[in-house]
Amino acid sequence: MKTLTSEGKHGIRWTAWMRLDDLNFTGDLSLLSHTHRQMQMKTTSVAAVSASVSFKF
Repeated sequence: MKTLTSEGKHGIRWTAWMRLDDLNFTGDLSLLSHTHRQMQMKTTSVAAVSASVSFKF
C-alpha cells in the first residue's frame, strides 16, 4: 500500500496540507480518489503490485 500511495497526490483533499488516500479496515482496504482517472490509476497499480507478490486481486 505504501508503494501505491507514495507515487503521487491522487487522494481526496482533506485539508490544505493533507490528502486522504486510503482507509484501512480489518481485512479490507478502501481506496479514495477525487476523479475516476485517479481511481483507475490506483486500481491498476494495486493489481500490478498484487500480481508481483502472487496475491490474487
